[in-house]
Amino acid sequence: MTDPVTELSSPLSLTIATRESRLALWQAEHVQSLLRARGHAVELLGMTTRGDQILDRSLSKVGGKGLFVKELEVALEEGRADLAVHSLKDVPMELPEGFELACVMEREDPRDAWVSSSCADLESLPLGAVIGTSSLRRVVLLRAALERLGRGDVRIEPLRGNLDTRLRKLDEGHYHAIVLAAAGLKRLGLESRIRKIFEPEEMLPAAGQGALGIELRQQRTEVAAALAPLAHRPTWLAVAAERAVSRAMGGSCSMPLAAHARWQGEPLASELRLDAAWGDPEGRSPLVQVHAAASVSGLEAAEALGRQVVELLRQGGATYSTEPIAP
Repeated sequence: MTDPVTELSSPLSLTIATRESRLALWQAEHVQSLLRARGHAVELLGMTTRGDQILDRSLSKVGGKGLFVKELEVALEEGRADLAVHSLKDVPMELPEGFELACVMEREDPRDAWVSSSCADLESLPLGAVIGTSSLRRVVLLRAALERLGRGDVRIEPLRGNLDTRLRKLDEGHYHAIVLAAAGLKRLGLESRIRKIFEPEEMLPAAGQGALGIELRQQRTEVAAALAPLAHRPTWLAVAAERAVSRAMGGSCSMPLAAHARWQGEPLASELRLDAAWGDPEGRSPLVQVHAAASVSGLEAAEALGRQVVELLRQGGATYSTEPIAP
């Protein structure tokens, strides 16, 4: 990750590579409208990724969240697209050689949302209830919360598919409740589906959750210049700290890891607090929760804060993944 380019940009003709889910298209169209407002000609290239195609297995078993970005990167490499818009939490911690995260935009709500037609919260679940989630992070955090409530009867079952598919599976009665990112629901005007927002103290978000990242080939400096006005530095520094935790822990879909950074006062003029949590996917050891804070004015300091939190996690008993970081 490099600091945003600040030079002025001449009007360009650009193509955005995007997944074809409703949420991904909303995100790409949002970037398209912002760039068009600055005089650029912008078109979309919709694509279906392997992550969209494989719905019968968990991401941790089929290659991780990198499956959502690989085809888009091929389009960038072949020159069929100039930039790709991603949900940042779907972007692998290490990008392929020759690619860069050129812009991080202002964050939407980073928190998790409880969605249910019949249950207001965890406490109101009926005996033997089923919660759906696709995230190992949410599994370990939900498990810890259910243990505190003495609710060993509640099952947590896998839930795959795009946002609309997940909501449909809930409405069809496959689950009593599901947990989704609040940002996606809000972006698509589905905030009314949210019964409860989990505060970070209840369920710590994933690294990058709620933020949009824009990827491009490193040599495309003119595209990076066009994107510079869209960058939001307070968000960029916060997610840099979060992603540093995931990177050092071998972060992938097989790692039940949460990392969330918040400015303690006015962004950039106050300390950045970074919280992280790690859970054993097999439930054999207790949840490890740590935090640290520092004055952060640049990416190097943000990533240093991330490494500090990693040391605290390891001191608390967290173990890092020995698997390759998801492609």
